[in-house]
Amino acid sequence: MAMMTSIESTTTPPGSAPSVGREHAIDALRGFALLGILMVNAGSFASTYFGVGVSDPAFSRPVDHAVRWLVSFLFETKFYLLFSLLFGYSFALQMDAAQRAGSAFVPRFLRRLLGLLLLGLGHAWLLFAGDILVTYALLGLLLLVWRGVRPATAVVLALALLGATAGGWGLLAWLVAQVPPMDLPLAELHAKAQQAAQAYRASALEAIAQRGRDMAEGVWFVLVFVQGPCALAMFLLGLAAHRTGYLATVARQPARLRRWMACCLPVGVAGALFYASVQSGASGAQQPEQVGLAALAVDLATAPLLTFGYVALLLWLLQRGPAGQRLGAVLEPAGRMALSNYLLQSLVGALVFTAYGLALVGQVSPGWVVLGVLVLYATQLAWSRRWMAMHAYGPVEWLLRAFTLWQWPVWRRGAR
Repeated sequence: MAMMTSIESTTTPPGSAPSVGREHAIDALRGFALLGILMVNAGSFASTYFGVGVSDPAFSRPVDHAVRWLVSFLFETKFYLLFSLLFGYSFALQMDAAQRAGSAFVPRFLRRLLGLLLLGLGHAWLLFAGDILVTYALLGLLLLVWRGVRPATAVVLALALLGATAGGWGLLAWLVAQVPPMDLPLAELHAKAQQAAQAYRASALEAIAQRGRDMAEGVWFVLVFVQGPCALAMFLLGLAAHRTGYLATVARQPARLRRWMACCLPVGVAGALFYASVQSGASGAQQPEQVGLAALAVDLATAPLLTFGYVALLLWLLQRGPAGQRLGAVLEPAGRMALSNYLLQSLVGALVFTAYGLALVGQVSPGWVVLGVLVLYATQLAWSRRWMAMHAYGPVEWLLRAFTLWQWPVWRRGAR
């Protein structure tokens, strides 16, 4: 049986192991998204120049610029959108399951959001300042308020959020272009990046303090004015995709998936090319501020299309006979324990690049970082497959489910 034939969901009784009828394609999409998240976050772990606006002078060879360009082109700003889409889709699944089981959904989901919030706060302070779990927990409250929204209204709200975010940054780019150009404080930016690297290498306590400074000085701004509204928009699109049954229907129709790819990939790729060429500093030249802002605006407008293209492409590949079944079998277990894998990625990053372990921040070239990402991702795929063969849930998923249901779920697969 092809993987796509099992996209229908079934109810999982509280505390029991997940049903074999769960949505395998959604799990495979989560497993795929883990690669993109890891690829982007690894760059942030490896270099304190990430997102500063200037290139790291220690790695300024053409090959370094090329690797940064490739990561920016293929991965940046695309995969958190995919996770957000799946979050909204899973929200609708959980509502349906609670209704079929006759359980109160709101108290259960509020406990789940509280669990995500606590995990996110610990993750942000102890491992990675760019945590997304806190954002998901807070935005999940809005999704809960809007849980009764009609699918058409959800789509309109989502498009309005995406359009307003991209348009706002485009307007800012235009306003900046109207004023006399100002030279970037390059010396100050280099000093800031180098001081951050020294803090991450100094000691565990200094690393924690530096994460706090990173969150206070810039991470919150990105979350509020870029990732937050875009993630909420994708929540709503995921909710609508499940309510209408659209994703389940299209996932079984290769011709429609090919049409989605034909519509979304060219526009998404064009926007990503412009964004990557400006943001990654592929040429090594410093771009005017308004150009960088315009590139961000274009990316915010087109990245969702590239994300949809990725979704259509993977769903299409999953239907390609035995090869598609093998691909799904590799990705699905990692997606079923995506939260555990996400936190594990940050733990490895902190151990490799900060004073928790090797303290290699600022000392590893972009090429070696990408190679390390591929090795870690392959290891996670293998580990996830072995873990899920014996366990009902990933380790962190098990804890979150226990907190959500306020009872101990089964641990071993096949247990009752």
